[in-house]
Amino acid sequence: MSDAKKSPSTITSLLQLRNNKGSLRSLISLYPKIDFSSNDYLGFSTQGYLFEELKTINFSNKIGSTGSRLISGNSILFNEVENEIAQFHEAESSLIFNSGYDANLGLLSSVPQKGDLILSDELIHASLIDGIRLSFATHYKFQHNSIDALKELISRYKYSFNEIFIVVESVYSMDGDQAPLIELAEICQNESRVHLIVDEAHAIGVFGEKGNGLCQELNIHQDCFARIYTFGKAMGCHGAVVLGSEELKTYLINFSRSFIYTTAMPEHSLLSIKAAYQLLSKTDQKKHLQENIQYFNSRITHLNGFIKSQSAIHCQLIKGNQNVQLLEQKLRDKDLFVKSIKSPTVKEGQERLRICLHSFNTKQEIDLLINTLVG
Repeated sequence: MSDAKKSPSTITSLLQLRNNKGSLRSLISLYPKIDFSSNDYLGFSTQGYLFEELKTINFSNKIGSTGSRLISGNSILFNEVENEIAQFHEAESSLIFNSGYDANLGLLSSVPQKGDLILSDELIHASLIDGIRLSFATHYKFQHNSIDALKELISRYKYSFNEIFIVVESVYSMDGDQAPLIELAEICQNESRVHLIVDEAHAIGVFGEKGNGLCQELNIHQDCFARIYTFGKAMGCHGAVVLGSEELKTYLINFSRSFIYTTAMPEHSLLSIKAAYQLLSKTDQKKHLQENIQYFNSRITHLNGFIKSQSAIHCQLIKGNQNVQLLEQKLRDKDLFVKSIKSPTVKEGQERLRICLHSFNTKQEIDLLINTLVG
């Protein structure tokens, strides 16, 4: 067999540069036993809760969806699940996407137009950033969680653009802290052409009386133009949904390319989402998660570098790719699964350990984690 065709020199040099900086990514398949890394906050996936719930639901013998939803992939089940999700999140309408990335890409690339302005928190997720890059709107970032910086931008530009879209995460995926949602909602109440878009990927299942997210916990959900919920974190399955008005749903069906030009998710994925919402309404795992969050916070008061968080995500800043990698390996030697987050995923100098807490983590496991970080 002949050798593979030689790669372009740019590929080779960029990979070598990553390797030299200690930031070359690779895939692993064997993980340490004690999980402080996955997004399975409630254990729906790894602890078997969702599998047991799915046993109560009847499946057909249909495997694939056979096409996009605009061709042959739509079904009564899609409509049923979307209606249930909209009702659970107190929204007028909802539209399911194949992933959170697809949802953010499809929403932000299609809704803001040329002549509009997008103002985004500087720490929003890559999928939101990529959606904004595909938009024809003008885009400016504002300092993380700074209401003053956001207000200054709105004051400066509100007469220069048609519509203004504020884009934030309710819980930030890398810092674990919360957006000032009440203040953001007040801005949108007072400015008729300013619209709030909130990604609740890391809030669903963690906040809200039934795990329905931070927007509903703070009662600002009706002030949001759009909310995005992804199902690959606390829900333990796959896919995402955009919530908003019926008009927004109709618009996305007609103009969102990541919705229009992709095969619809199969029935088993839809039924997994349905089962996850059923489980979310009755599980006691959210209570266990909140207890672990409070216990963890009580144990790290003497440690430096932690970003304040009431979410499942907790980060300790460890400057330098090599330093944070060494600490990850130290934890791995204790069978603790914690991922180091290196630059360029985060800014240089903002490297960190990203610790995810779960409902199924024991106090003994948390103690082992803290003691290893200290030792």
